[in-house]
Amino acid sequence: MAEISGRGERESNLEALRIVSMLMVLAVHADGASLGLPLPKGEWDALTAREIWRTVVESLAIIGVNCFTMISGYFGISLRPRKVMAYLGIVLFYSCGIYLVFCAANPAEFSWTKLAEYARVITCNDLWYVPAYFALMIVAPCLNRIAAVMPWRGFSMLVFALVWLNVFLGWGLGMEFNPTGYTVVQLIMMYMLGRWLGMCPRPGRVAGYVALGVYVLAAGAVAVSSLHIESSRAYAYNSPAVLVESIALFLFFTSLQFRSVWVNRLAASAFAVYLIHKHPIVWVRWMKPTVINLWNSMGLTAFTFSVIGMIAGICLTCHLIDSARRLAVKACSIIKTVCITR
Repeated sequence: MAEISGRGERESNLEALRIVSMLMVLAVHADGASLGLPLPKGEWDALTAREIWRTVVESLAIIGVNCFTMISGYFGISLRPRKVMAYLGIVLFYSCGIYLVFCAANPAEFSWTKLAEYARVITCNDLWYVPAYFALMIVAPCLNRIAAVMPWRGFSMLVFALVWLNVFLGWGLGMEFNPTGYTVVQLIMMYMLGRWLGMCPRPGRVAGYVALGVYVLAAGAVAVSSLHIESSRAYAYNSPAVLVESIALFLFFTSLQFRSVWVNRLAASAFAVYLIHKHPIVWVRWMKPTVINLWNSMGLTAFTFSVIGMIAGICLTCHLIDSARRLAVKACSIIKTVCITR
């Protein structure tokens, strides 16, 4: 993701949240995105063990995207030409790179038209978050300036107004600007919430565990709501319960204080995990069919451990791939510097 500035070195507690957020995204994709959202039946006793499993997983993990964006708001996106090019570069690298690797193994699948589609990473992409986050990057300097110049009370009122617009008009009335949260408007709201929370006093240990309890209770509210309203609304990123859940987990991680080089290194590849596993070739041809096959052929316990292993394997593989990419970029930069100085 684009580099963020305003707080110096990485804070391992929020880098840990970045990792957890991406694990949640993977869990949601292995659950609702692969198997379909759990359908409401009205009462818990009418649900099978598999339906309860899916409801619980979806309710606990649906906040991954919200938290991921709040982290950007907490630190603040620094919009510079080099950062924009770096963002576009990593997206283009995985979008076209995965396709070319696939075509190297299946030459008959290659098409210049298809390659051009994968190269249009902002305007022609199955990954909705990529163009939405790019738009957020463009407007981030204005958002940062607003947060910097407005008095605390005024900025707080602005953030609450954004939440009201997105919850009551977007989610509640279903207005087109943000009916379910899959929009840049949602990212702007979460960015500003992260910025506002960054200005608040850091929660202490007790407050952090209270926030963790609120997260669990809010997840329960999401699960209960999914039994009585349409699933797409219950699990919408801008539903009231999902927003409370997102803020509560964010506050829990801000209350933690620790440093870990390994956490920081793993977190650096979190965005690559998203770009790789949700690439149309990986997602459509491998991950989604694999999850469906496991679901249909295994018992619930075996399926659970299999999916956990698959998610862990995806994260590790993506981290190794992205580490190699970053090393290659660094090596090219060193070679370029040496050539210029000669």
